[in-house]
Amino acid sequence: MATLNILMAQINTRVGDFDGNVARILAVAQRAADTHPDAICVFPELTLTGYPPEDLLLRPSIERRVQRALDRLSRELPPGVTVVLGYPAFRSGALMNLAGVISGGGVVAEYAKRCLPNYQVFDEKRYFAPGASAVVVPLGGVQVALSICEDIWESAPVADSAAAGAQLVLNLNSSPYHRGKQAEREALVARRAQSAGVPIVYVNQVGGQDELVFDGGSFAVDAKGALRVVAPRFVEAEHWVGVTLDPAGDVAVDGLRAPQPDNELDATYQALVLGLRDYIDKNGFPGVVLGLSGGIDSALTLAIAVDAFGAERVQAIMMPFRYTAAMSIDDAAEQSRLLGVRHSVISIEAIYDAFMNSLADAFAGRAPDTTEENLQARCRGVILMSISNKTGSLVLTTGNKSELAVGYSTLYGDMAGGFDPIKDVPKTLVYELSRFRNQRGLCIPERVIERAPSAELAPDQKDEDSLPPYPVLDAILERYIENDESADDIVGSGFQREDVERVVRLVDRNEYKRRQAPVGVRITRRGFGRDRRYPITSGWVVGD
Repeated sequence: MATLNILMAQINTRVGDFDGNVARILAVAQRAADTHPDAICVFPELTLTGYPPEDLLLRPSIERRVQRALDRLSRELPPGVTVVLGYPAFRSGALMNLAGVISGGGVVAEYAKRCLPNYQVFDEKRYFAPGASAVVVPLGGVQVALSICEDIWESAPVADSAAAGAQLVLNLNSSPYHRGKQAEREALVARRAQSAGVPIVYVNQVGGQDELVFDGGSFAVDAKGALRVVAPRFVEAEHWVGVTLDPAGDVAVDGLRAPQPDNELDATYQALVLGLRDYIDKNGFPGVVLGLSGGIDSALTLAIAVDAFGAERVQAIMMPFRYTAAMSIDDAAEQSRLLGVRHSVISIEAIYDAFMNSLADAFAGRAPDTTEENLQARCRGVILMSISNKTGSLVLTTGNKSELAVGYSTLYGDMAGGFDPIKDVPKTLVYELSRFRNQRGLCIPERVIERAPSAELAPDQKDEDSLPPYPVLDAILERYIENDESADDIVGSGFQREDVERVVRLVDRNEYKRRQAPVGVRITRRGFGRDRRYPITSGWVVGD
């Protein structure tokens, strides 16, 4: 009987940080050796570079850096420990996405990723050449196949591995989060295991990288597809899987199931917190500053920020104007008190008047319009960016996906900043997440959630004065942006043509704004950023 002690090493790497990533790997390997001297530590895809490395892969020194990292690991790994990890390297004259096995002082086997994703947020065909065949390595008496991420989404790699004699498949992943993704992974891997008749150990990266969030949730299934082991999500984890090969050739996997998020709202909120935390910390910002308007979007953003790195690193600024309701001022102050953040009030009246005085001649003979409304937002943007320059804190913007979709935002105003935690959160989901967060402890005054949303840039202004009701708007946006349905198809599913065509035109027309928007956490199947690339200049006509 053969037994393997496999550690699913679910770590949070930093893109481009070879020294730091190697140090993390060695620390995990040493802890594993302290528990099981013969441990097999399995790390995520492209562990050495971090994922996604993007055009760092085109740098001339990439091969030297990878080789130095592999040499150090080969020298410094604890004796008896085997490491399986991902890295890029040139093989046969082409750059490949590899999984390597390091044991006994060197790399003893390598597998090249066969299926290269080139959709949504993935651009792997830009960088890599595909591998061509299965690789099976004997580890501790068990025939173990290597595979990488997308290989599991196609049927051939696992089937070929089983045909080559594999008794167990290790799948290295850098699979980013979107709502519902974990259930999709587990169901897919179960089907692959059932079809090939081999257990699969699925190891995923965790952490935020620009707009992407990797949620971990590494797991193992048996040869019948039953889920046997699950690591936690949204945190680093070193989670053991026991693999036993009996004399009859049957392989069993066993281990603990870590607690999981209570529901998808919980998972989404954790993704937003992790994405913001890693963006701020990995880029070395001491803290954040944001405009707290008394509305629900900035309220949710403030809660996420405090949960990400504590109240002491968060500064909230209320910037009232003549149209700002007293309840907005009061509610902003109350939320800051509830969360314990620094709270300041800076009126924009004098700044606005100074701008208008300077612009009097340029505006002469022209009636007031949205220009004056947008100027209020730009005054606030100047204040926040000035505080950012002085303190080093990053400005968080607070625009939600619904607003960004239809251009209900002001360039160089409320869009001025460095990161938008709720950029991919539709307005209806903003409400759900706010109520969810309050269940853990009141931090958003109930009146903020209940009142009708308003930008408060004009007297008695309401969002729905210029937009369809948010449930209707968000349903149209999901169909158009995430599902790529045409305007005619959306109308055919029961929406008013006037609403649909108006919304679609607004989405298309405001691409130029979104190109200038801050990066933000991606939590849906298709966010504004890496995976939605539409032309700014276009003659495309709304319709089919």
